[in-house]
Amino acid sequence: MQPLAVVNNYGQFNHLILRSLRDMGLSAEMVPNTTVPADLGRYRGIILGGGPAMERAGRCREYLELGIPVLGICLGLQVIALARGGSVAPGSMGGYGMVEVEILSGDGILAGYPDRILVWASHMDEVRGVPPKYTVLAQSRICSVEAIASEKERIYGVQWHPEVSHTVNGRLVFQNFDRLCRDGGEE
Repeated sequence: MQPLAVVNNYGQFNHLILRSLRDMGLSAEMVPNTTVPADLGRYRGIILGGGPAMERAGRCREYLELGIPVLGICLGLQVIALARGGSVAPGSMGGYGMVEVEILSGDGILAGYPDRILVWASHMDEVRGVPPKYTVLAQSRICSVEAIASEKERIYGVQWHPEVSHTVNGRLVFQNFDRLCRDGGEE
């Protein structure tokens, strides 16, 4: 089976994403965010990791055009929003620490979660305008767009960090993404 690609956007937790996937028994490889898009065709899914700034997101926007399922985490979510016509702005509070998130749609990437979950956030910017044809899946008191999806494009994003131990049952996001990658591809 093809591996998952974890795109390194220089975030503090990118290696934890890779480790989480491997600990779950999923084949995954870290790739630089400068990788030529054509070189990502051998992966069954792409995870855009977090990072310090949009200016350092490399070629991530281009990876959305490959027709491969994508999961954006933190900065990765923001890349998706901007590339698809949404907007990103500094948050009124920013987020660093535990945040209670309300799940608005418990399908797809958030399948199996209860109505509210505790997650670890580490960001200053957030999605303010949701891209056309995208659905808001989760929100919190400090951020009205905690997760989005385009089921048609098979592109998903979460503002929080499922890879850190502070996020309750964060692995479920990765299990769901793995399932979503398999549903439309080869087994």
